[in-house]
Amino acid sequence: MTIEGLEKELKNEKLARIYVLYGEELFLLESCVKKIKKNFGELSPGINFIQIDETNINTLISELQTPAFGYPEKLIIVKNTNILKKESKKKGSSGDLALVREKLNECLQTGIEGNILVFIEETIDKTELVNTIEKMGGVVCNFEFQRPVQIQQRLKAICNGYKVNITDATINHLIDVCGTNMQNLINEVRKLIEYAGEDGTIGNEDIDALCTKTIDSNIFDLTDNMGKKNITEVIRILNELLYSKEPIQKILITLYNHFKKIYIVKLAEKVNKNIALELNLKPNQTFLVNKYKTQSKYFKSEELKIILKELIDLDYNYKMGNIDLNIGLESILCRYCS
Repeated sequence: MTIEGLEKELKNEKLARIYVLYGEELFLLESCVKKIKKNFGELSPGINFIQIDETNINTLISELQTPAFGYPEKLIIVKNTNILKKESKKKGSSGDLALVREKLNECLQTGIEGNILVFIEETIDKTELVNTIEKMGGVVCNFEFQRPVQIQQRLKAICNGYKVNITDATINHLIDVCGTNMQNLINEVRKLIEYAGEDGTIGNEDIDALCTKTIDSNIFDLTDNMGKKNITEVIRILNELLYSKEPIQKILITLYNHFKKIYIVKLAEKVNKNIALELNLKPNQTFLVNKYKTQSKYFKSEELKIILKELIDLDYNYKMGNIDLNIGLESILCRYCS
């Protein structure tokens, strides 16, 4: 089931018997868990609301077989236990996970009336247990990071709810500046809504003035200015990153990885390969392809090789105690822009 499909079902306040929720978009995942809890009704911890993790996973079967005294049903949330992974003999501090997995599979096939079972995991595998859950009509939902068009719809709905105007182009700019993490984006858009006020309009200039840029967004800006040989802006952006408490080592690594991707783009274009595939971009990151292609036009392949080598040498000399990392990085940037 898609995230949107699950959200629609939960609005109807009718719960399935089993849920498997997994993936990287934790904000939307946790939002759905909250809706499940709300739809379930009154929660009495230890009686009709049980939380299972890797420390007490061996109690899961007994909890499924024990009625919720005084309540018609029991909500059991099983979180981060790896029970839906292929590892067959992983042992935790409180029992053999493989044995629990086997017993749970048997238990599910005989029925778990009186229980709502929710699994929350980072990743899952197509195991016999997952197959059993699907055969029983369980809801399996992958919470992938949202694509830009999906983010647009969500953020526009929030703005509309507060009677604040925002265009698709402005939302795209917000994504460029703040990334695709829904929690960060919603926090930033709420800040912008407060600033714009009812019947107001959020513009690009508001985003630039109020929102916190991700390090990746700053590195894109820095690279743009390197390509334009604008050393004043390059050093300003570097100093802003340092002022915002970004570790200089992280800046160096991010800059190296960024130029490596630009170099990969140059090579991929020469042999007409799929750039998104070569960069190993996730579905919600494919909008970055055009940005990388645009920046690749600023640099020759030989220049990129030199920049990458200088960044590698800087890292080595810094670790050997031969140079200050900040001074070394500024020297590389100034040397290219001179």
